[in-house]
Amino acid sequence: MTSLATIETRPAAAFRGRVLVVGNFLSGRGTVARQVCEELAERLAATGVETITTSSKTGRTERMIDMAATAWKRRRDYDVAQVDVFSGRSFLWAEAVCAVARMAGKPYILTLHGGALPKFFAKWPRRATRLLRGAAAVTVPSGYLLEQLQSYHDRLTLTPNAIEVGRYGYRQRTSPEATLVWLRSFHRIYNPELAPRVVALLKDEFPDVRLTMTGPDKDGSLKSVKAEAWRLSVEDRIRYVGAIPKEQVPEAMAAGDIYLNTTNVDNMPVTLLEAMACGTCVVSTDVGGVPHIVTHEGNGLLAPACNAEAMAAAVRRLLIEKGLAGRISAAGRRTAEQYDWSAILPRWNELFEQAIREAQS
Repeated sequence: MTSLATIETRPAAAFRGRVLVVGNFLSGRGTVARQVCEELAERLAATGVETITTSSKTGRTERMIDMAATAWKRRRDYDVAQVDVFSGRSFLWAEAVCAVARMAGKPYILTLHGGALPKFFAKWPRRATRLLRGAAAVTVPSGYLLEQLQSYHDRLTLTPNAIEVGRYGYRQRTSPEATLVWLRSFHRIYNPELAPRVVALLKDEFPDVRLTMTGPDKDGSLKSVKAEAWRLSVEDRIRYVGAIPKEQVPEAMAAGDIYLNTTNVDNMPVTLLEAMACGTCVVSTDVGGVPHIVTHEGNGLLAPACNAEAMAAAVRRLLIEKGLAGRISAAGRRTAEQYDWSAILPRWNELFEQAIREAQS
């Protein structure tokens, strides 16, 4: 396992280069969670870095065209590009943008995202290797992707996703109530149907158990979740909020004492850090990069994927074991503080500066 404690942290360096940030800038539409690239672009601009962003186009093809066109048309306006890389059809935009950047003679830094990326790289190894080979640097947000993808590039750099910890009010959960929160997109890879099953297993012992599920419906999974809740007779214990803007996430997390992360596939979910920052106790499946953030019985509790009984048992432990929730809540906050933007942004500045310096040499 790779942790922030094992990575050298350097003091912030002054950086005044010009950066093109390429990714999904869609949160302004109100139905998509705020992406890491949006936070990065905002942070760079706030520190005086001239920043260009692309793209906020909603259609997948339209967005890819806009990204590539911006990389070419604005080639005299940026010194280095940062390009998000996802699996599936989204991989095409990275290939297109990087091809344009090479034609323009611009260095680019790739950031690999998503728990499904190892399978995608295994299916398309030549495409993956070709894309990574041309990059000035390749970053990964988690120790999980670092381990899984190091065979495709010999110098992967761990640059974790970050949050502004100060936005999240902390309350230590020393005596938690059975108030559960779930905050992701309703999508089958996040297995949201597991959440009402957990509630059903807890309702007899904890009659006051309640669950709030927050997030946009991406593939029709919300309907399936409601049907499962009705089948298990827990529909009156679950509240559905829908998509919320980023600034409301701290309040949503703080409203519960226990955060359920039911996912089947994951890399480095920022929602775990957000829950920890609030002091909300984390109960998560142990998939993908989650164990690189959550230490079982340290700063959270882990359960096997698709196992409602194990997840319900973990919740039960937090509710009845004296001292357990308080320790996990406090440890979670300490973990979140390691991922504050004040610690992570200097790493980005150094990567950008190095990429520009090497391109000019």
